[in-house]
Amino acid sequence: MPETITAYVVVVIFVATLIRSTFGFGEALIALPLLALRLPVTIAAPLAVMVSTVIAGVVLVQDWRHVEVRSAMGLIFSALPGIPLGVWLLARGNEHVIKSILGVLIISFSIYALTAGTARHLPDDHYRWLLGCGFLSGVLGGAYGMNGPPLAIYGALRRWSPQHFRATLQGYFLPASLAGLIGYAALGLWRAPLTRYFLFSLPAMAAAILLGRVINQRMKGPGFFRVVYVGLIAVGSVLLVQAIR
Repeated sequence: MPETITAYVVVVIFVATLIRSTFGFGEALIALPLLALRLPVTIAAPLAVMVSTVIAGVVLVQDWRHVEVRSAMGLIFSALPGIPLGVWLLARGNEHVIKSILGVLIISFSIYALTAGTARHLPDDHYRWLLGCGFLSGVLGGAYGMNGPPLAIYGALRRWSPQHFRATLQGYFLPASLAGLIGYAALGLWRAPLTRYFLFSLPAMAAAILLGRVINQRMKGPGFFRVVYVGLIAVGSVLLVQAIR
């Protein structure tokens, strides 16, 4: 039933948007896999990118004063050479091996940060970490559309406040998502069903963005970063499960 599928899409987008608006990342684990269960990938992928673009744009309008501009620009530019490598790995690499390695690395670092590494802190931009995390975000984005984990690691190491964390990551995601939208449009994937699902989802997105901002503003540093690292462990676990399957 078309109405049932539309309702399903709206619920998925609401949940994904709430996660992204609250923490600044993480919706990719929800939106694309769940949308692809009921929609063709040629609709699910562009729809997820459209949602990402809107969230990033609205958050930046709301909280542009919280953006760490130098960090965001550094992450964007260092991601650019990683994107073609990610695309190449997707086309030529062994997906199971790559996802296994990434999953283990993300889980290991997050567990370290939650235990022995809790005192690690980068008071200023550390260019090795900045370039490394930006480059890896480009690789992950090019291969699997999953830019967020390296960005979240860098933001957590910098100990940005939850508000700066959320806003600065959107400073990265907005141009990345716009570039993805342009690519999908160039391939002719912007079609009537995509527009219809997007328009039906707008009220749910608006409510989730507002609710996520309220939750984010009530979060404090230590507890917030514990949640971020637990979320990263979940990301790594999903990658490992996908690799095994």
